[in-house]
Amino acid sequence: MSFQLLGLSLVILETLQKLGITKPTPVQSEAIPLILQGRDVLASAQTGTGKTAAFGLPIIQKILDSKILLTDIDRDADEKPKYKAASVQALVLTPTRELAQQVFESLVSYNQGLKIVVVYGGTSMGVQTKNLASGADIVVATPGRLLDHLFVGNIHLKDTKTLVLDEADRMMDMGFMPDLQRILRRMNHEKQTLFFSATFTKRIREVAYKLLNDPVEIQIASENSTADLVEQIVYPVNKSRKRELLSYLIGARNWRQVLVFTKTKQTSDALAKELKLDGIEAASINGDKTQGARQKALDDFKSGKIRALIATDVAARGLDIQQLPHVVNYELPFQAEDYVHRIGRTGRAGEVGQAISLMCPQEQYLLDAIETLLNTRLPQQWLPGYEPTFEEEDPMRKRSRSSEKRKLKAKLNIHQKRGNHR
Repeated sequence: MSFQLLGLSLVILETLQKLGITKPTPVQSEAIPLILQGRDVLASAQTGTGKTAAFGLPIIQKILDSKILLTDIDRDADEKPKYKAASVQALVLTPTRELAQQVFESLVSYNQGLKIVVVYGGTSMGVQTKNLASGADIVVATPGRLLDHLFVGNIHLKDTKTLVLDEADRMMDMGFMPDLQRILRRMNHEKQTLFFSATFTKRIREVAYKLLNDPVEIQIASENSTADLVEQIVYPVNKSRKRELLSYLIGARNWRQVLVFTKTKQTSDALAKELKLDGIEAASINGDKTQGARQKALDDFKSGKIRALIATDVAARGLDIQQLPHVVNYELPFQAEDYVHRIGRTGRAGEVGQAISLMCPQEQYLLDAIETLLNTRLPQQWLPGYEPTFEEEDPMRKRSRSSEKRKLKAKLNIHQKRGNHR
């Protein structure tokens, strides 16, 4: 199938040709015609399969079709057409700042004279307020910062015709449902609503069908599947030797670019410092960092100034790095679905990738949950010199045993003192 058969306008087809985009992905082939028809859509597809273009291209075309072209007989033929200013026509909500910026940049690349604005926390409200002046055709936002602008009157959504929830399941997992409900109360009920994500749980579907009007469900790959081009492997290793093994893999295999996922902010910061001590340029990116620091770390990673970027799951949905070869799960995620999104940062757009998980014995139950979700067994391999001993105690149990020993010693001291007094 070609883009010409999807119902897109000539001006958008020419833009795609200039960008070197010649063939639609499966999710684009199915979603674009439905969105142009005005249908509500619930779409599930693997990361890196072009979901942003799947909803972005038809939204841009629909807004262009609704615009009033200003006539100007003196306008040069090569000059871009000018359109009448309007309030927000389409709203795209994302769970993270990084994903908001990524979606914004993609939409701008397809743009045809529309006003597209991105708003998220961690940056100046003043600059965003200025950008929102006189409205916007498309707003890409995180829920919290959008509500800030709604409350102070910088923006209204009464005329918004299309709402997109990008990575909708992650928004639910991160507790955005109350914010989403506040936003929906400020919107027109007669709107087109689009849910896009890599995974959909039963709970997410229940929420979606309450918000969507007779939606068409699109599922490109099997539910919760991972990209076929991603090689997945698990290295069992004791927890105390994970950092050592990671440094070995990066150095011995000469990895120039690796994205490493941890479960906590503290671990991401500590791991970045330890890798630097091993001579590996690294930086961490997590929710405690300012947006400027996060963007600098990402830019340095993309440019090759640092070899390892240590991230928490807050960044798993928003990082778009071309031809990223390696992703490492330094710690397996609590939510099995997050594994799919983590390793989806590699093997994108037809490129091959490798996803490695460092698993200590205490994490076996997390691996079991991931394999149940994927309905497959992940291959395991013991690396010589890093074989797990299975004798390493869980830190909490070790502390508990130490506490019991101290209590027992205290009791013995009491009995000895009593014996001395008798």
